Amino acid sequence: MASCSSTCAAPALALLLAAALLAPGGGQQRRPAAAGFGGGGGGARGVGGGGGAGGRACPERNGRFPMGGQCDAYLECEDGEATEKLCPDGLLFNAAARHYAYPCQYPVDVDCEGRSSLQPAQPTEDCPHQYGYFREGRDAGDCGRFVTCVDGRGFHLQCPEGLAFSEDTLRCDWPDQVDSCDAEAFLGFRCPDDGSAAADGYRFYRSPSDCQKYFLCVSGRPRLYSCAEDEAFNEDIGVCDGVENVTACARQLSGGGAKVLGGPTQPPRRRF
Repeated sequence: MASCSSTCAAPALALLLAAALLAPGGGQQRRPAAAGFGGGGGGARGVGGGGGAGGRACPERNGRFPMGGQCDAYLECEDGEATEKLCPDGLLFNAAARHYAYPCQYPVDVDCEGRSSLQPAQPTEDCPHQYGYFREGRDAGDCGRFVTCVDGRGFHLQCPEGLAFSEDTLRCDWPDQVDSCDAEAFLGFRCPDDGSAAADGYRFYRSPSDCQKYFLCVSGRPRLYSCAEDEAFNEDIGVCDGVENVTACARQLSGGGAKVLGGPTQPPRRRF
């Protein structure tokens, strides 16, 4: 069985807008400035010559280096002169970042082992931190909504239908792959425990509410798919088929009872 990443483009599409707004290393967006310790604004504060900043010496003449046990602070050295810097709230210093890359990055991309201290959070009405991606729904059955935060301003987004937002990976994924999501409650469907799964553990079921949607049960957990616009799910053969070949659905569509769906989440028209 192919994974979501190889059969649907939806997870990447869901974060396209967010990435354009927020990604620290991305093309044209404004990067948040790393603040200088003790400074009064967003600019970094240099500390006088002699190769030190607040008594800290540069480990090397040029480069960026972790500062003690704090994961969102770093020491920037240029020609032996050190400047202490603090990442914007919500971003962390990535010691592995390339020289020309912005070093303050999302927590999912940063190894903070041995550097557990952080600056105090600066929450706003919309955001728990000034920068980051955060799931909105706290209920285990409300998994698809998330917010991206830029300078404390929240941009509210929704994963594509049937996908849940993962705070561990900062992407939309199958709900059964997101630990904090109750896939059954989120999708409104529970895979029947009738022993009818194929030898590989997969089984298809048409959606009870829409004949152009169906569920793929993987190890007893549901995943939602949609057929193409002119197709419906044919339970007799286990694939999306022409609407005219699915009698009950043809009647339902002719009466306007089903919502016609399309999009990138449809799999190949074959059995797994």
